[in-house]
Amino acid sequence: MIIDCHAHVFQHWQGACGHESADVHLKYLQKVVTRPAAKAYRARDGKEIRPTMLFRPGDNTWAGLTDVNFRVGRYGQLCFTWEGEDYYVQYQPVGMQEMICPPEFMVAQMTYAGVDHCVLQAGGGYGAMNDYNAFAQSQFAGKFTGLLNIDEATADRPETLAEVDRAVTKLGLRGLYYAQEMSRHGYARNVDHPVFAPFWEKIVGYRLPVLIELSSTPSYDAAGYIGNLKALDALLRRYPAHRFVLVMGPPVGFFAKDGRYDFPPEVEAIYRRDNLLIEVMFPITWGGVWDYPYPEAQALIRDMRDRWGAAKLVWGSDMPNVERFCTYRQCVDYVRRHCSFLNAAEKDLILGDNMAALLDIKA
Repeated sequence: MIIDCHAHVFQHWQGACGHESADVHLKYLQKVVTRPAAKAYRARDGKEIRPTMLFRPGDNTWAGLTDVNFRVGRYGQLCFTWEGEDYYVQYQPVGMQEMICPPEFMVAQMTYAGVDHCVLQAGGGYGAMNDYNAFAQSQFAGKFTGLLNIDEATADRPETLAEVDRAVTKLGLRGLYYAQEMSRHGYARNVDHPVFAPFWEKIVGYRLPVLIELSSTPSYDAAGYIGNLKALDALLRRYPAHRFVLVMGPPVGFFAKDGRYDFPPEVEAIYRRDNLLIEVMFPITWGGVWDYPYPEAQALIRDMRDRWGAAKLVWGSDMPNVERFCTYRQCVDYVRRHCSFLNAAEKDLILGDNMAALLDIKA
């Protein structure tokens, strides 16, 4: 069984998508594309640009987002206007004529690519997704496992803790997607802050696997990433029997500039924690630089297998976003067909068995 540990469904992005307003949703989206792997262009002539006008230097919080009439366009574009000139970030694939990804669309994609099951992640840019992920899970019980998501910086608030209870007991969501999205409220507290202890106790009490995506904020450099990784490590050591997944895997830009991983000892030690799985996911970030079938990525997968073993690795795509760089089938096949150094048992583990065991997904 092939399981994609990182996929999405979402309502039309023109709306609030579960947030308190459409304006709040747009703030999440604008923040997401301040430093995108996706390409950005000037609308009138297609000249590629860097979207640095979306934020003020020195302020990586929402307060630093500029007023650029940020808006949702068509054909996968997130649009904005700066000094009278229109620009856009090609955030979703060009073929996405409207910014919407219903469950039926993902089922069709899965059938064509040969993917049996998807774990539905979330994050503020997609919307406040608990109800919609639960809807997809209930409508296609054999195809989707939904994760819950909350506004992480408010995890000490009673209403946020109550939302966790609702997502588990009423909606039936089966894991936590934690995006470490602190920019809305500033970066004063990280994931291991003492005030969040009741939240983590609740997650552990419900036995919810945690899929956590680490950023390099607030500094957007290696030191920022390592600081966030150490905060995660505090949780890994506090809850050694609880399972976590490092979404997106180790950042290539910080640790593999020469084509192979070179981790500082403190980083390697954290990645080796017994209760941490690591996502194999390269096309979404490097598909605009490397060409299919991504031999550079294959070399890094081999490196991870040699370091940690196949039982530590899980495959994910970030569908439908990844189709701005390659097809869904190609996103599976660079591992399924082209990682010839993996034997059949190792491919089974990475492409599905490890996630099936983590989330109790049945064939």
